[in-house]
Amino acid sequence: MAKDSNGTELNAGDSVTVIKDLKVKGASSTIKRGTTIKNIKLTSKDGEIECKINGVGTVVLKCEFLKKI
Repeated sequence: MAKDSNGTELNAGDSVTVIKDLKVKGASSTIKRGTTIKNIKLTSKDGEIECKINGVGTVVLKCEFLKKI
């Protein structure tokens, strides 16, 4: 079960906000704090989600850096 930084349960299709600047491994870009991500997908690992971000592509993020909207 995936939970955000506040302990709220995340479901597939939810929208979340990034609460901390995150460097993307293998790319020279950074996901800025406050970025809104829509339509997340849950992965087989607890505590991780998959999403698409403009300019970066598809990435896997840890839920501890996200807040449900």
